[in-house]
Amino acid sequence: MRTIKLGTSTLEVPVVAVGCMRIGSLDMQQTERFIQTAIEEGANFFEHADIYGGGTAEERFAEAIHMNPSVREKIILQSKCGIRPGMFDFSKEHILNSVDGILKRLQTDYLDVLCLHRPDTLVEPEEVAEAFALLESSGKVRHFGVSNQNPMQIQLLQKFVKQPIVANQLQLSITNTTMISQGFNVNMENNAAVNRDGSVLDFCRLHDITIQPWSPFQYGFFEGVFLGNDKFPELNQKIDEVAAKYGVSNTTIAVAWLLRHPANMQPVIGTMNIDRLKDCLKATEIRLTREEWYDIYRSAGNILP
Repeated sequence: MRTIKLGTSTLEVPVVAVGCMRIGSLDMQQTERFIQTAIEEGANFFEHADIYGGGTAEERFAEAIHMNPSVREKIILQSKCGIRPGMFDFSKEHILNSVDGILKRLQTDYLDVLCLHRPDTLVEPEEVAEAFALLESSGKVRHFGVSNQNPMQIQLLQKFVKQPIVANQLQLSITNTTMISQGFNVNMENNAAVNRDGSVLDFCRLHDITIQPWSPFQYGFFEGVFLGNDKFPELNQKIDEVAAKYGVSNTTIAVAWLLRHPANMQPVIGTMNIDRLKDCLKATEIRLTREEWYDIYRSAGNILP
């Protein structure tokens, strides 16, 4: 499995992260087999959040992997906190309490990465800084990231937070390309030219923040997958054509399209199907040509000026 450095840290991570949001859809035997397969394939970066299954996803994971110190050494754990029913909460108290809950459910003493889950407009960055300092000094969290934050929000945090922000989770797929499209359409009078995220793609590249694309197969906001979907005939025809050339599945090409970008992204895949997991991981062995990348981009209805 190919690896990258996560942000400015020294942490080597697989270029594909295994998202555990849907782990509750499997029974225990299936969960054990899925996790073991991921580890055997070199995909030992497991991504969680305290709201997944109301915390049960983390509990199920720890039970299925039979967590103990020797097992813990072989895996990389990331989780997120900050979402509460009807609100977001980046208060010091909530962050610290959330991490304690996460660690208890995952049966571990530390997280490799903690991400703040979506922006909280009531954030007091001084409190976040205090929470991060305590978590780092106590050994409970080794690295820190954010989710769905724009450059100014990250800079506001970094004014007070001493630890580097190593990751930013952002929605990105072949059919959700706003962060890419606005870069093509600078100074154009069209919808694609609207800068909706403060040029977050370029910002993360400039500051060595690893982008972790979530929902790499979804269109809209969890409206469904675009692969094999009649709503995207031209896109699927092109993906199938490229997949046939490389002798892989359409799933592999969808992930390879993200990995082809020079930003060194780390897609978070959410499948709980072992065969599909393996298809996702095959993407690390493929480098699409420039022509193939652009052909797939345009076949999704994205325009070039």
